[in-house]
Amino acid sequence: MATLHTIDDYLAGLEAPDAAVIGHVYDVAREVVPDAAQGKGYGMPALTYRGKPLLSVMRAKSHIGVYPFSPAAIVAVAPLLSGVDHAKGTIRFDPADPLPDDTVRALVLARREQIDGV
Repeated sequence: MATLHTIDDYLAGLEAPDAAVIGHVYDVAREVVPDAAQGKGYGMPALTYRGKPLLSVMRAKSHIGVYPFSPAAIVAVAPLLSGVDHAKGTIRFDPADPLPDDTVRALVLARREQIDGV
């Protein structure tokens, strides 16, 4: 497998429906943090903010995983995750039933505030 350098590289290698769902999550994240840049987090293509990983969204065999690089960010949005499969470091969803935009916004805001030290 080729090395994935950017989110754009990653999206280009996905099937169109998955790329659309994942691309939308990144678009919503950029609304919250417009100065986020494409980079890497733990080897995954990710949005970065102030040099730290902000969010990665990846296709797995049976789901799409959202990785905010922070268990505390997931805890912060736990009330919005009722019925959504999640664990300490990831939120998993079926591409046919994507995360609501408000949940993505809240997650990214929680992570941005951590990075900012708020």
